[in-house]
Amino acid sequence: MKALLALLCLAASGWAAEVYRYGRFEAAFTASRDLADPLDLNVVVDFSGPGNALVRVPAFWDGGRTWKVRFSPEKTGAWSYRVQTSDAGESGLQGKTGRFQVKPYRGKNQLFLHGAPRVAPGGHHFMHADGRPWFWLACTGWNSALLSTEEEWQRYLSDRQSKRYSAIQFVMAAPWRAGRKDENGRVAFTMTDRLRVDPEYFQRMDRRMDALNGKELVGVAVMLWALTSRDNESPGASLSAPNAIRLARYMAARYGAHHMIWLLGGDGSYDRAGVPERWKQIGRGTFPQDEFRRPVSLHPGGMRDVWPLFKDEPWLDFYNYQTGHGSDQHKWEWNATKGTASGWKLTPAKPVVDTEPNYEGHLSYRENKKIDAAAVRRAVWYSLLAAPPAGVTYGAHGIWPWMRAAAVPLDHPSSGVAEPWFEALNYPGSKQMTIVRNTLESLPWWRLEPNRFLLASEPDQVDWLAYPMPASTSDGRFALLYLPDNPSLELNLSSFGNAKATWIDPRTGARTGAGSLKGTARITVRTPGAGDWLLVLRKD
Repeated sequence: MKALLALLCLAASGWAAEVYRYGRFEAAFTASRDLADPLDLNVVVDFSGPGNALVRVPAFWDGGRTWKVRFSPEKTGAWSYRVQTSDAGESGLQGKTGRFQVKPYRGKNQLFLHGAPRVAPGGHHFMHADGRPWFWLACTGWNSALLSTEEEWQRYLSDRQSKRYSAIQFVMAAPWRAGRKDENGRVAFTMTDRLRVDPEYFQRMDRRMDALNGKELVGVAVMLWALTSRDNESPGASLSAPNAIRLARYMAARYGAHHMIWLLGGDGSYDRAGVPERWKQIGRGTFPQDEFRRPVSLHPGGMRDVWPLFKDEPWLDFYNYQTGHGSDQHKWEWNATKGTASGWKLTPAKPVVDTEPNYEGHLSYRENKKIDAAAVRRAVWYSLLAAPPAGVTYGAHGIWPWMRAAAVPLDHPSSGVAEPWFEALNYPGSKQMTIVRNTLESLPWWRLEPNRFLLASEPDQVDWLAYPMPASTSDGRFALLYLPDNPSLELNLSSFGNAKATWIDPRTGARTGAGSLKGTARITVRTPGAGDWLLVLRKD
């Protein structure tokens, strides 16, 4: 693992051991004196590499007089670096230099083979650093990294990797609304006369992040949870904007060389009066334009579309939504026609992701009944096909709060009793997310766009419980339709042409040939059985 991740503690000068491309270089430095507030000192490191590559990376304080920098190089060859500080008199840091060699990674880990995710040209999906499309399939473990033991964390990651998830969504900084401390009773920060971070808290988190990437999983981390309880514990609500910047910037510096995606705020009402300017200030302060960063967004509250207010922010890389927890007509209408369905039409174009659809086992807010796998599948497929798909997040009630015994999660009385995380680990919906990824990867999913012209007609009175979602590739060679509860459906294939059709059972992944369909304006297809189905069309 040490060789894989290239975790090198290096002297401040001279040649270092070799580092892998898309891996991680680390150097440690010793300040010349103790600082009353280390976060007052701004330390950046300028990296110079092959082809005149120049990358500026923030460094971070790691306790005592120790400072570190982490950097993920994307080119092979010789690299050098130079440290700069806001205090030119800090002789232990200012002007320190070093060199290292970067070579290609030869292992099997897909993240280290192809690089961390970023936004692809065109703006509608993510890709690895080398240009290969990357599909976001995350599992929601808000408390997972905070409360798990190392053994539990490994078990969770191994399970999600085996089910073909590509990311884990979690909260980086405790305290927050549903998690006041980490496994060892530590918190990320305290706020008395000034903001202070706890390096030991983050040293534990370092091991969680190393293991995460080691399992080929990207971290999708909330920096500053915004929704808070009456205790006012969540940093996105309790801290002033300058202190929120200091805390978030610390996390960005510490983990920016890991394969990460950032959710700057969590569960916020970012569209309320006076709130947008606060978060714009935090975003700009945390992610200056002259520094390297991983993709960034905000996680909004349920059924909130805040992006017209933020879409032009220089630090914002993708739009994401919380379509929420429900199973009534109102829920399905929003899920099908708003959220991702509206976000992909914004300019500038950015990927859209539903980062909080129905949680399996969670109570539906309007109907007060447990959400089952069918309602999870419908929410997931609606969000994916209402827009050019970039990805989606699964959630299980029990995993997200990291329950060890059945109980109602902290400060979430309306969510219902959650089972222990290890029982929720194999909920039916969690397994069916593998089918989601397998289905999409059987065709060029990154070229899909919504295409309601594939339907022979729209109903005069919409039944949102049986609202089909059709999409096709931009080149007109493939189509994918989700039928939530439609025994039959009339298609218009006059523009698509003759097609070979295949039914996919979203519960099992089983495929059933549906023969050849003529490219006419009105042709009826009938599902193989009750419930929801997927229909794949390939141009004949």
